[in-house]
Amino acid sequence: MDSSQPRIAAVDYGTRRVGLAVTDPLRLFAQPLGAFPPDEAVRQLQRLHERDGLATVVVGWPLLEDGTEGKATRRVEPFVGRLRNVLPGVVVVKQDERYTSQRAAEALVVAGVRKKARREKGRLDAAAATLILQDYLDEGGRE
Repeated sequence: MDSSQPRIAAVDYGTRRVGLAVTDPLRLFAQPLGAFPPDEAVRQLQRLHERDGLATVVVGWPLLEDGTEGKATRRVEPFVGRLRNVLPGVVVVKQDERYTSQRAAEALVVAGVRKKARREKGRLDAAAATLILQDYLDEGGRE
């Protein structure tokens, strides 16, 4: 591991695909890592932790429109617990992810990503994870 500080990663959880993003070594910017089936996403995070170190994993927390928890948060909760078990010493935090998928879709349009490529669900999941992470960083979550 080099002299840079441990990274911060983010998760956009889905039952079929999990979008992942990670910070640069200075923890200033979020960048997409990809989208993976849930088990593979966990392995990716474990490898990232072994290679670069992870200080924090930010999990998108799908609150309802009114800010309360519902069915979607109950679906994500076991994954949060799993991350806490397989990444000892890594802080796992929940980040409000309302509107991130919509914002990610809009960002892909603005970036000039072709319509066919935007339909690739994994691309949207990774973009959503990137937004979750960037929101966390912008709110001062660089501990």
